[in-house]
Amino acid sequence: MENKKNSTIKDIAAVLGLTPSAVSKALNDHPRISDKTKIAVRQVAQELDYQPNFLSSALRKGKSNLVGVIIPRVNSHFFSSVVENIEKVLNLNGYNIIMTQSNELYAKECQEIDTLLKIQVDGIIASMANETTDLEYYQKIKSKGTELVLFDRGEEELNVDYVGIDDYKSSHLVVDHLVSQNCKRIAHIAGFHHIRIYKERIRGYKDALEKWNLSIQDNWIVESNLRIEDGRRIMQQLLDAPERPDAVYVAGDIAALGALQVLLENNIKVPEEMALIGFSDEPFTSLTQPSISTVNQHSDQIGKLAAEAFLERMNNPKKKTVSRIILEPELIIRQSSNKNLK
Repeated sequence: MENKKNSTIKDIAAVLGLTPSAVSKALNDHPRISDKTKIAVRQVAQELDYQPNFLSSALRKGKSNLVGVIIPRVNSHFFSSVVENIEKVLNLNGYNIIMTQSNELYAKECQEIDTLLKIQVDGIIASMANETTDLEYYQKIKSKGTELVLFDRGEEELNVDYVGIDDYKSSHLVVDHLVSQNCKRIAHIAGFHHIRIYKERIRGYKDALEKWNLSIQDNWIVESNLRIEDGRRIMQQLLDAPERPDAVYVAGDIAALGALQVLLENNIKVPEEMALIGFSDEPFTSLTQPSISTVNQHSDQIGKLAAEAFLERMNNPKKKTVSRIILEPELIIRQSSNKNLK
């Protein structure tokens, strides 16, 4: 079957006996074009199923009103909530978003950046993939003059606007609470330390243990991708250790869910024998039995503030100062760590 040729401005002009320039002005509501002509042009455009060439229009205007949003994964309430709030703010200000996910893969993230730059987005709002250690492609965004805002996972050396929470303080809140529950052997299922936020959570965890004069055991700090299978594998590893921890702090709720599954399968009482705390306040954490204590990252605020940071750049292109917005974390205490809850 032969593909139907897309209608063009020239086709509309031929039907109405107008110049392509007049048709273009009519479609863009130019004040010098009469209302009668505008109505006729729009009617023919509809009949011909005319679709404007968006990229050509962007090239002419030097502005696409598109913003690329790169997230590590879609199956995370945190990231989907951030995207939802970015879109709300940008839509109200005349922008649309193109969302992509890296699946935590560096190569895919690079491909997405290239694609977004080729379609000439006005800016990119991103959270880096777990695999990303080389910042060349993020430097490429800057070198092209495309606005860049990072959230959650971002590196200071890029010197761009950033929105996130105080990850170091988050770990102190977690450890302080576990100590209040008489936990003394606290393990940490961590993210990879080359990612700044996980490095800060590890640093906060270690400093908090030192503050309470608790021992730091290297085999109780295990880095991973924080997937559900990682939580399961590492929790079993901790249970099989010569000395078991009595609490586990997990740097992501999905891995915490895997850890909880293993505890229950091994008939470990939670939190009496093993307390558990996750990170991100995924919706399922309040629905499990026992419910999972976690850290609220304020995804709605992060999305809103990241979008506003981009808009501030677009409205003030000569702005030289870089904004680093760090939100206060909130520890949500539920059954998995509170021995006083029944």
